[in-house]
Amino acid sequence: MISVQNLSVQFGGEPLFDHISFIINEKDRIGLVGRNGAGKSTLLRIIDNRHQPDEGNVVIPERCTIGYLEQEMVLKSDRTVYGEAKSAFREVESLLEKIEKTEQELKERTDFDSREYQKIMKRHHDAYERFQLIGGHSVEADIEKTLIGLGFRTSDFTRPLSEFSSGWQMRVELAKILLLRPSLVMLDEPTNHLDIESIQWLEEYLINYPGAVIIVSHDRAFLDNVTKRTIEITFGKVYDYRTNYSDYTQLREERMESQLAAFNNQQRQVRQIERFVERFRYKNTKSKQVQSRIKMLEKLDEVEIDLVDESSIHFTFPPAPHAGKIIVEASGLAKSYPGTDVFSGLNFHVINSERIAFVGRNGEGKTTLSKILAGVTDFEGNLKFGQHVIKGYYAQDQSDSLDPNKTVFKTIDDIAVGDIRPKIRTILGSFLFSGDDTEKKVKVLSGGERSRLSLAKLLLTPSNLLILDETTNHLDMRSKDILKNALLQFTGTLIIVSHDRDFLQGLTNRVFEFRDQTIKEYIGDIYDFLEQRKLRNLQQLEKKERNLNREQQNEPASGSKMSWEKRKLEEKEERKLKTRISRCESDIESLEKKIREREEMLGNPEKFSEQVGDEDLYKEYESLKTSLQQEMDLWTRLHEELDAKPRDGSSR
Repeated sequence: MISVQNLSVQFGGEPLFDHISFIINEKDRIGLVGRNGAGKSTLLRIIDNRHQPDEGNVVIPERCTIGYLEQEMVLKSDRTVYGEAKSAFREVESLLEKIEKTEQELKERTDFDSREYQKIMKRHHDAYERFQLIGGHSVEADIEKTLIGLGFRTSDFTRPLSEFSSGWQMRVELAKILLLRPSLVMLDEPTNHLDIESIQWLEEYLINYPGAVIIVSHDRAFLDNVTKRTIEITFGKVYDYRTNYSDYTQLREERMESQLAAFNNQQRQVRQIERFVERFRYKNTKSKQVQSRIKMLEKLDEVEIDLVDESSIHFTFPPAPHAGKIIVEASGLAKSYPGTDVFSGLNFHVINSERIAFVGRNGEGKTTLSKILAGVTDFEGNLKFGQHVIKGYYAQDQSDSLDPNKTVFKTIDDIAVGDIRPKIRTILGSFLFSGDDTEKKVKVLSGGERSRLSLAKLLLTPSNLLILDETTNHLDMRSKDILKNALLQFTGTLIIVSHDRDFLQGLTNRVFEFRDQTIKEYIGDIYDFLEQRKLRNLQQLEKKERNLNREQQNEPASGSKMSWEKRKLEEKEERKLKTRISRCESDIESLEKKIREREEMLGNPEKFSEQVGDEDLYKEYESLKTSLQQEMDLWTRLHEELDAKPRDGSSR
């Protein structure tokens, strides 16, 4: 459909693209990947004719249309949300005028066989075909369905777009692109502006989209669910894989291993030939063989090993200082702004070493509660922190709070104290700031560089309660994996706001869903939560259908049987709970055994004094007891959840 031919682009004398070529087919689902700065956004801008290459061109067929959502846009509009979305259909109004005009012309003519009549017929046919293609008959329904899918409420439709944050305004821009149904949709980091529910809706939409799709994203789950082809940009070259992102990473490893093996084999062959030539160069009896091998070396096609950018951050969080069992207790917590109640009556507690994910629609209060817990905004109600709690906070707009006129080094130097001061350059190096990079001013840094610098600041003060609000925005895949691994090793308590399902998977053991000015708690990680939400939505849907049927039939309520699908989901959920309880019981048994061993050591200090110090042994003993109590609490909550589940269609 679209042909990218021998594109070359240079920035600062360095090649960004070096004669790259590939084809975009009609129904391709392409994930465009590469490190930050590899040229992904530049390539999209070239395809959309917003940037001209130094060499090469992009061949786009006639009548092929492109919709492009940039990563960052400056939006200004005095329309309502609905009005701005409807502005995408200016073409519909133009087409209607053309259709009506050609129909009127055809009515007035009787020269049916003339060339002019046929031209008018063709104009009418082309206009009507395009009108149908972009959904001219269902404009209003499509606008409503798309806006709701992207997270807007119907009450938002009449509100001025200017009242919304830039993230919500970007959703309207995305809606306009989807509503126009272009031949090629290109989305640059679309999930940065969406919550989990909207991401899932967009996934489903793009999977079934009739045209081609190119996505730039650092959301692995989103790429895996939508794309079937991956184009990697690295060191000016492109590599094309007919698979999704996760399979691509495996195939790339296999490619590198194969290239390395071929290269090593060739080098061995070259060394053998060179030794033969050196040994028999001056022997007349071997001159023919020597010349033959020299020609063999000259004709040898050297095996090249593709360069792969392995640069990434690398760090671990400092050990968490000791804290009490209870980290946070909240009762009757509320927050409101003039004319808006964010949430009210929140009651919850957080136990030491728990890992909690805040999820829900944007604007429901996740960031607000994070700020309250971090102590940077006021509230109503009661909030109590446990003993020795030391907070570390990464705000969603953390990088915007950096002083733009300070250098990278000065930003860290101004807050570093004690033993950390001599290690500043080492810390910055861990976050990919080295050499002249440390003297760059913050205002010239990219979004990813500012995020890395903000993370570096977080390491300077050891904490036992980390509150992280959208830390993965602007981080590439490798950096996100390293951040996740560092958080898995973190020994304190974690509260994290994120819409990245792959990042959250296995990282948290409790989920707070923000909805309708309150929170609902779920046990498990993000996919446990999504399964439970799916079941709850199914139950709500069936309840609505039953109520509707009763109203229509005017019959008293009767205990109808659960649908097969609902029963299947409930049985699956129950099995998962039982598996987690079994795993929890095994962990409890293991911890109790370790505690008994440590008690024996503490009871016989002479016998074990050489193996471990008294102080270290006591700390380990206390840590094991804390872990045991947490597992016991988790076991109790899991059993309560299992007991609360209905059995055989009955309710409790």
